[in-house]
Amino acid sequence: MTEASANQPKDVRSETPKPASAWVVAQHQALLTALPFADTADFDDAARGFLGTIHHAKVTSAQGRAVWSLEPYGFLSEAEAPATVNPSLWRQSRLNMHHGLFEVVPGVYQVRGLDIANMTLIEGDSGVIVVDTLTSIEGARAAMELYVKHRGRRPVAAVIFTHTHTDHWGGARGVLTEEILASGRVPIIAPNLFMEHAVSENIIAGPAMLRRAQYQFGPFLAKGERGQVDCGLGKSMAAGGVALLRPTDLIMATGDTRIIDGVAFEFQMAPNSEAPAEMHFYVARYGLLNLAENCTHNFHNLLPFRGADVRDALAWSRYLGEALKLWGGKAEAMCGQHHWPVWGRERIDTMIRQQRDTYRFAHDQTIRLMNHGLNASEIAETIRLPKSLEGAWHTRGYYGHIRHNVKAIYQKYLGWYDANPVHLDPLPPAEAGKKYVEYMGGANAILSRARVDFEKGEFRFVAQALSHLVFADPDNQAARALLADTFEQLGYAAESATWRNAYLFGAQELRQGMPKAPPRAAMPRETLAALRTEQLWDVLGVRLNGPKAEGKHLVLNWSFTDTGERYVLNLENCALTYTEGLQSTDADASFTLARGTLDEVIANQTNFPDAVAAGRIEVSGNPTRLTELMALMDEFPRMFEIVEPKRTVVT
Repeated sequence: MTEASANQPKDVRSETPKPASAWVVAQHQALLTALPFADTADFDDAARGFLGTIHHAKVTSAQGRAVWSLEPYGFLSEAEAPATVNPSLWRQSRLNMHHGLFEVVPGVYQVRGLDIANMTLIEGDSGVIVVDTLTSIEGARAAMELYVKHRGRRPVAAVIFTHTHTDHWGGARGVLTEEILASGRVPIIAPNLFMEHAVSENIIAGPAMLRRAQYQFGPFLAKGERGQVDCGLGKSMAAGGVALLRPTDLIMATGDTRIIDGVAFEFQMAPNSEAPAEMHFYVARYGLLNLAENCTHNFHNLLPFRGADVRDALAWSRYLGEALKLWGGKAEAMCGQHHWPVWGRERIDTMIRQQRDTYRFAHDQTIRLMNHGLNASEIAETIRLPKSLEGAWHTRGYYGHIRHNVKAIYQKYLGWYDANPVHLDPLPPAEAGKKYVEYMGGANAILSRARVDFEKGEFRFVAQALSHLVFADPDNQAARALLADTFEQLGYAAESATWRNAYLFGAQELRQGMPKAPPRAAMPRETLAALRTEQLWDVLGVRLNGPKAEGKHLVLNWSFTDTGERYVLNLENCALTYTEGLQSTDADASFTLARGTLDEVIANQTNFPDAVAAGRIEVSGNPTRLTELMALMDEFPRMFEIVEPKRTVVT
């Protein structure tokens, strides 16, 4: 890579957010009329069973740094939505402000609002079973302390991870001490294939996903009426320490049961729904149903903006139908690992049916329209939830949204190409932008027309047109400013929190440039230890700079003394491959070491020469060949341009 030092974005005038336009205000007014805002049952449910909390839900690290706090969201105390926030999203954002320890039923408690996710605590005969441990170690520790303050100290009888996303397992070391972990007496229960998916989903494309997640969650946006207000599932992602613990007991099939501290659990598998490995459970003692993250108070994401494998809407719907078959009419309370519980058999069954049918409707109607020849954008423009679902608050698109979920379904079945040859090999954005500007009569002509359409509220097309101009000439301050203003109005109008965050962060970057962020830290050793060795080689492979590797051929033997694994690592044809269980007689070099030592090197806890000098790595052959290989590896930037052309040339 070579970086062009010039052409850095200049400051754009009028960096401060603008008020909402008349068009946005009219859209909000129409929504206030269309939706049942007089229904306040969710507010009653969100407050029910409150026992106590931490002031402002503030969680700090050992160094005094704020890991989580709801204090910046104090502006949400106002019941009436400002003109700059969609009133439906404002309602959801206020519901997500409830925080503290809540009793679901006697013997079952939840800590909510100390993280984007919930911790559920189920009391057994003598201890407490902890379901999901939040994102951070600090947050989990604070949640446990809050529980102990109001319920007394009980030993942790088990930890259950409902699925593979970090906000549900990252804080486990805040629940289980080193002494407890060493003893092995507390089971860690998770769905089958948990370890395979817990890290792999974000490892290969992790750098790109983390940058894109800034647009999804808006962590660099100011909190406020013209900034970030929510994420739909909760407020935001927590900071703090994260560590992955390996489960000791895997749930393999629907119908599996466990007796944990005298409490019977019945499990249902739900793979490839909201997460690649996910499960639900029912606890008869408490009449409690927990559907993990598959039945929350919003229409969930089938493809999050950060990126992921497309989630299976049809399977998702089937799992909810199966849950009704298993436990319909039995549960007295249903709590998920986001949002607030629902009580009463009829209300629970109704919510599950409506969620089931929301995913089924989105799936089937997307396929129906697809089979009529509509492409993804046309389907999104055509489809609308039926009135019986559209009026249910928990089906609203605060996190996912019908308009982008149908595009995900289309992608799952047909991929990126819509069969129109014009889209087969289009010019990249910067090159296309220059031709669009030329064809449209130049920058001034585009800006003149865009200002007229901006006043009409035609923001979607204004954004498209101005994006071409910004990609053609990223230093055109008038284009950047007007595109930022346009994104802002689209953000103000959005009911989806993730849409709002994406639009507003795009506006901010056009005005101010990318935020200054420190370099990405090395991968934690605990995470590295959770990776299979094959995954480590795969991560190394995607870092290989193909053009730099042109004409090179390297063969390296690896033998791991602690795992008994042997590999041949081979570089040729600009591709890094590996073969397990073999050693090459023609290797350039051979390395014998513990797999744990390699983890330490990657985590920057030691380096290769020091480990060799200490006798922890045995080397035969030419060790400089490894140095040569590592010189071919890219270091990925934490930040890269999204709403303007790349300032760095990537080869």
